[in-house]
Amino acid sequence: MNIKEETVYSNVETANSKQLAILKKHFPNCFDRDGNFIQERMLEVVNANEVELSKESYSLNWLGKSYSRLLANLPPKTLIHEDVEHNTQEQHKDSKNLLIKGDNLEVLKHLVNAYSEKVKMIYIDPPYNTGSDGFVYNDDRKFTKEQLAELAGIDLEEAKHVLSFADKGSSSHSAWMTFMYPRLTVARELLMPDGVILMSIGDDEYSQLKLMSDEVFGEENFMGCFIWEGGRKNDAKRLSVVQDYILVYVKSDDYLKRNNIKWKEKKEGLNTIYDKSEQLLEKYGDNFKEASKELKAWFKSLPSDEPAKEHNHYDKIDAGGPYYGDNISSPNYRENLIFEWKGFSPPTNGWRYNREAMARLDSEGLLIYPEDSSKRVQYKRYLKHTETWTPSTHIYKDRRAASKSLKKLMGAEVFDFPKDVNVLAKLIRIFAKESDIIVDFFAGSGSFAEATYLVNAEDGKANRFISVQLAEATKEKSGAFKAGYKTIFDVTKQRITLSARSIKSKYKEFGGDLGFKIFETVEDFRIEEDSKELALTNLTMFDDVLLTDEQYQTLLTTWALYDGSDLTTPIYDIDLDGYTAHLCDRRLYMIAPDFSSSALKTLLHKLDDIDDKDFDPNKIVYYANNFDSVKQMELNEALKSYTNKKSIEIDVVVRN
Repeated sequence: MNIKEETVYSNVETANSKQLAILKKHFPNCFDRDGNFIQERMLEVVNANEVELSKESYSLNWLGKSYSRLLANLPPKTLIHEDVEHNTQEQHKDSKNLLIKGDNLEVLKHLVNAYSEKVKMIYIDPPYNTGSDGFVYNDDRKFTKEQLAELAGIDLEEAKHVLSFADKGSSSHSAWMTFMYPRLTVARELLMPDGVILMSIGDDEYSQLKLMSDEVFGEENFMGCFIWEGGRKNDAKRLSVVQDYILVYVKSDDYLKRNNIKWKEKKEGLNTIYDKSEQLLEKYGDNFKEASKELKAWFKSLPSDEPAKEHNHYDKIDAGGPYYGDNISSPNYRENLIFEWKGFSPPTNGWRYNREAMARLDSEGLLIYPEDSSKRVQYKRYLKHTETWTPSTHIYKDRRAASKSLKKLMGAEVFDFPKDVNVLAKLIRIFAKESDIIVDFFAGSGSFAEATYLVNAEDGKANRFISVQLAEATKEKSGAFKAGYKTIFDVTKQRITLSARSIKSKYKEFGGDLGFKIFETVEDFRIEEDSKELALTNLTMFDDVLLTDEQYQTLLTTWALYDGSDLTTPIYDIDLDGYTAHLCDRRLYMIAPDFSSSALKTLLHKLDDIDDKDFDPNKIVYYANNFDSVKQMELNEALKSYTNKKSIEIDVVVRN
C-alpha cells in the first residue's frame, strides 16, 4: 500500500515548468543530476533521427507573452462549489449539462483533469477588442516585478511593463493576447484527437488571433475560416464591414487523415421535400408516374427563396423516395469502359463504371433504362443518398433576427449582438455527433446552450454542453440591468432556463436532457502552510479545523473533479458507524473530523464484505487538517497491514 501526502493545486509553476516536465518524462537523458536541461543532448537526439534543424524561424512575440505562458501553467487559485439547491431540482438532478460561473481561465484549469481529451467541440465568442466593446485586461494575480521576472524568465524592466497593463487595465493588442493565450492553451488540452475549436472574431483582432492560434494549435491544424456575413451598415464612415469570422482549428489534422474523418453538412430544405414525398406515396401508392408528375408541379409552385427549390431536379419518385436520372458516361476516354450493356451502346468515352460495377448497380435497381434504345441509360441518384455536402465557409446572418428572437424569449432587450441560434445549430450539426461534449467558455447570453438543446430536440441527439460565464456586472444603463439582471451570468442562466421550456413546449415528443447543473468558482478557504499558526490561534492543539457545510461540499466537489471525475458523476454517502465518508468512482473521501476507531472497524468490515460489490475503493483520500497525528497513524497502520477479502489494492492519500 502506498501512503502519499499531497496538496491540491498548490504546486509552484513557472512559464516553462510543465513543458520541461514533459521533456524530462520522455527525454530524461537530456537533464543533469540537478534537473537542468542540457540543450546539446537534445540536439544529439533529434540529429540522430535526421530531423532538419533551423536556426531561423518565423515567430510571434508581444509584451506579456512569457507572462501569459506562466498564467497557462499556474494552477487555479479557486475551488469549485456546487449550487445544491438548483441541482437537486427535478428538471436538473439527472442532467449532464453544465453552467459554470467564474473566470473562464480558472474554470478551464479545474476541468482539465476530468475532461482532458473528452471534448469534441469548443465554440467561443471572445471580446473583439474594438475599443468600444468594454474589453480591459485586469489580472488579480499579484506579483512583484521580482517574482514575475523569476517565474516568467524575463528581466525586471519587462516585468515592470507587463505589470503596468495587468494592474491598471489595458485594451492594447498585447493585453488582449495575454488574456487569450493561456485560455486557448488550456482549452487545447480538453479537445479529443478529432476535436475542433471555433473562434468568432472581428477585424480588430483577427490577425492576432490567427497567428496566436497557429502557435497554440499548430499551423497545420488550421482548417479554414467561416465568413459570417450580415447586413450593410449605412452609418459606416468609409467601408461597411458586414462580416465577422470564425476561425476553425482541429486538435490533430493528422488524426483526421489517418481515420478518414470528414465533415458533412445536411442540405437545407430536404425535410420539406421528404414530407411532400411521403404524402405523394401515400396518395398514389405504386403509381409512381402520377406521383412524379405532381412532385414536378409542386417544385414549380415553390417560391424562389424556398430552400427546397434548389433541389427541384429530384423531380421523380418511387418507393425509395425522390430521385433524378444522372449522367452515367465517363468524362474521359478509357478503353475498358467501352462495352455494350444490355443492348445499349456505350457513350463516346465509355460508361462511368466498369462491367462489375454496372452489374452491381443493376442488381440494386439503380440503373434507369429508357424504352428507346437510342437514348442513354442513366444512374438513379436518390436524394437520400446525396443529402449532405462538404460545408461551405460562407454563412449569412440576419443581424436583427437573433436579437428579435432573444427579446421575444426574455421579454426585454437584455444583450447586444447575441449570436444566431440557428447558425450555431448548423455548426454543431457539422462538427458534433450523437452524444458529444461541447464547450463554450464565453457563454454570454447563452446562445450556444440553446443551440445544443435545439439540435438534440430536432435530431434526437444527446450532445451535452458546458457553458462558462463570469459574473460580470451589467451596466446601469443597459437593457439587462433595467430588466433586473445584475450580472451577465444571471442573463445566461435565465436564457438557458427559458429556452429549455420553449423547446420542451415545441418538441413535445422529445424526452432528452433539457436541464443543467450549476457550479461556480469560489475563493480557496484552505489554510496555507505559512499561515496555519496565525489561523489556528483560537483553537486548542486538539481541535479539528471546522468547515461550514458549504466549505465541506466545496472541498468534496473540488477533490472529485481534481481526481478525474466529471462534475455530473454521482457522489454517494457511505455510513461508517455514524461517520460519513463519500464514494466517487472507486475513491473514498473522508473529510469530516469525527473519524473514530469504530468507523475504522466498519471500514475494514465493508472491505471484507464480498456481498457488498458496490463498495470497492482503490483509493482513500482523507483531509489532513481534520485527522490528527494519532488518527492518521491508526488509519495508515490499519490499512497498510490489512489484507481485505476483496483483494483490493488501495492507495492512501493524505490531502491538505
